[in-house]
Amino acid sequence: MKRVPKPVFFIVALLILAFTFTAVFGVSYYNGDNKVTVIKGIGDIRWGIDIRGGVEATFKPANGYDANDRELDAAKAIIEQRMISQGITDYELYADTRSDRIIVRFPWKSDEKEFNAVEAIDEISSTALLTFRPGKSYETTDVGADGSYIYKTPTGDTETILMDGSAVEDAEARYYTDKDGTSKYVVSLTLSSEGAETFAEITEKYLNQTVSIWMDDIMLSAPTIQEVISNGQAQISGDFTLVEAQKLAEKIKAGALPFQLETANYGNISPTLGENALTAMAYAGVIALVLIALIMIIFYRLPGFIAVIALLGQMGLSIAAISGYFPNFPSFTMTLPGIAGLILSIGMGVDCNVITAERIKEEMRGGRTLDGALEKGTKNSLSAIVDGNMTVIIVSIILMLVFGPSNILSFIFGESTTGTIYSFGYTLLVGVISNFIMGVFLSRLMLRSIAGFKPLRNKWLYGGAKNDK
Repeated sequence: MKRVPKPVFFIVALLILAFTFTAVFGVSYYNGDNKVTVIKGIGDIRWGIDIRGGVEATFKPANGYDANDRELDAAKAIIEQRMISQGITDYELYADTRSDRIIVRFPWKSDEKEFNAVEAIDEISSTALLTFRPGKSYETTDVGADGSYIYKTPTGDTETILMDGSAVEDAEARYYTDKDGTSKYVVSLTLSSEGAETFAEITEKYLNQTVSIWMDDIMLSAPTIQEVISNGQAQISGDFTLVEAQKLAEKIKAGALPFQLETANYGNISPTLGENALTAMAYAGVIALVLIALIMIIFYRLPGFIAVIALLGQMGLSIAAISGYFPNFPSFTMTLPGIAGLILSIGMGVDCNVITAERIKEEMRGGRTLDGALEKGTKNSLSAIVDGNMTVIIVSIILMLVFGPSNILSFIFGESTTGTIYSFGYTLLVGVISNFIMGVFLSRLMLRSIAGFKPLRNKWLYGGAKNDK
């Protein structure tokens, strides 16, 4: 067996423990009375309606506006897009075309303390004004949570509004290749017939000049007009990554509702599991983790101890994929089915390490040396682990595709089931992937490394007989 350097165990174990700690508790500091979050943890997770409760609201067109079915569906789609972009996946959203009403239920924000339903409703129903303005002058500059600059309050010539968001029918991120062969990500805009005429006049008048795009008083982009565009198809180019292009497209697409909404009625939704359910689940999870750790160490000794470290890493990586720990992965709404998916994936992580430890014991009983038993045991157990986990990954992806937001089968299964089942599939998927990283790759790396220490080469420590050296 190819030996792994001895320090690898300590390096990997410390990295896993440090990562798990920051993933669970997060990293933040206070600047005066303001809390600045550097790394998000469990406290930043948005809990589902069933765990923490939420808001229920009914919207109608303001000022007696008679919305047609297309406009009502457009307003519903934009509200849905806003919730998805904020990581809200546990929601119920309906459009009643007979009475011109939109009904929505969604959970509280993770840091909600006042439980003010009016503010929560404004978060998704406010009619944000998307505007196109000449130039790119601004008054103030802020720094966003990701460290990027935010330019606010148009000044000077930018107070002139050339076109608003009602002219944009669609916006999406695309991979575009220039005539010179240069490939880059762009944001492609599709304009309405009236918007195409207006935009043609704008591009002709402001050719080779800057036209900035604003959401209320925040500048989204400031592209330079490079040619006259009269076909209603425009592109915003720049030094975009795929994620940046997608975010800009989402902001533009969710920019302006087709009509102003007013709240017909609203109210708070109590959690279906009771107010203390989350605390009870947290205690149950800690107790279960301690019991699993004791069982693994008692029955499998040193491989069991390493399995516990890997299990902590799997839990931390799963939480990180939900809380928004990674900037490119937005926070996710955690529901009770989501917690069930997480627990199931952790159970599979335990099973993965049990299979490996048992195979190592079998090889030692067959008379192999310690190094031979580690090599053969880990190799023989891999196929069984991969087969079981790949099946679960396929099922998880199917659940996410069928019950994900805005999927083609929602009309069959009903929108009310979308968030909960999607949550189960998502947490199960990230848990199994975390198991591959921590329970298969890193745990085996640590096991081979620790086997290099002479005091720890007694076969009994790996499940062998007590007097077997």
